[in-house]
Amino acid sequence: MQTYLECVPCFVRQTLDVARMVTGDPVLHDEVLRETLRLIAETPFDRPPPWIAQRIHHILRKITGNADPYDLAKRHSNDLALSLYPKLKERVRSSADPFATAVRLAIAGNVIDFGCRTELDDEEVHQAVADALRGPLDESGLADLRRAVEAAQDILYLADNAGEIVFDRLLIEEMPMDRVTLVVRGGPVINDATRDDVAAAGLNSQVRVMDNGSDAPGTIPELCAPSFVARLEQSDLVIAKGQGNYETLNDFDNNMFFLLKVKCPVIARDADCAVGQMVLCHKPRKRGEGRPPSQAGRLRDRGLPRAQSG
Repeated sequence: MQTYLECVPCFVRQTLDVARMVTGDPVLHDEVLRETLRLIAETPFDRPPPWIAQRIHHILRKITGNADPYDLAKRHSNDLALSLYPKLKERVRSSADPFATAVRLAIAGNVIDFGCRTELDDEEVHQAVADALRGPLDESGLADLRRAVEAAQDILYLADNAGEIVFDRLLIEEMPMDRVTLVVRGGPVINDATRDDVAAAGLNSQVRVMDNGSDAPGTIPELCAPSFVARLEQSDLVIAKGQGNYETLNDFDNNMFFLLKVKCPVIARDADCAVGQMVLCHKPRKRGEGRPPSQAGRLRDRGLPRAQSG
């Protein structure tokens, strides 16, 4: 998915919010903003928004000297989600359709996204849970996901954010966990989940875990570790959480399910839905074409550089 003009105000808002969150020095605020505007002006908009966001956060970390500006926010999100987990787990266990309830709650957790908003009130998380349990959801897509999970031997679950990963745990526990590999970012960016958040969510001992080798707030195959890209291409089923993964993998050819809560008019337009809607979108592998040779390799051939984490 490309970047649109409407994305630019969001980049600027996020840049200033984070700069002001980590330092009170107006000179640094000015420097960060000017470097970000220069980057945006020089970057082709055929790249997805997380491609630009990754580079903005490299600027932020370099100028402010803060390697993980959202560390405290991530810890709070994990603590909040873990405090809700026992009751949510019981809600799943006692429901008429535990799998469907777990899917709804996993999508509800996607509200914990500081890329779209720098601050999130705890009550909004509680409200997202309530809304998810009674709101509309694509029943056809849900049935497709259920069948795909039952049939797949190799499931790749791409996590999105800290805190949200606890909600993901509810869904992963309704799957054949010996067939699931949980994937997180290769380094801190915004409030995206890393290996530390997997441990905080209590998932380390339940499923295989890998990181994608990249600190982009999405999954950009040509910037990820080759070992991860091989798994992304070869797995039977990919479940991708959140807007960042939707923006970067929407055109990737595999049996893909996107689970997200739409928080942006650009995504709403692309997904043909309303802001605030829960989305369960199935993009099956193209029939009759087999497994592509190396999608990430083809993208690198277009001249896109491999980014380094940090």
